[in-house]
Amino acid sequence: MMGTLATVMAGKKIATPEDRYWADVEGDIEPVNNVLRITKIRVKYHLKVPRDKVADARDSFSFYITRCPAAQSVMNCIEIKDELVIEETA
Repeated sequence: MMGTLATVMAGKKIATPEDRYWADVEGDIEPVNNVLRITKIRVKYHLKVPRDKVADARDSFSFYITRCPAAQSVMNCIEIKDELVIEETA
């Protein structure tokens, strides 16, 4: 998911090196029919981006998941919650 979002942002000329782009990820594992399963994934992306690229970053985030093979493969059986935290830079 992180790679897909970075690729979409690159299309809008937003750089995503690791000192300006990272994610905090959590998940829940619960028994479903007596089998432990991953039931939820929460991803909080962090992005430091110039003020003039904030709108492009938000736009990229608004649709990246529809292009993400990993998310599209599991979203019918694992709940995915994502958010983007933007820190504006000069």
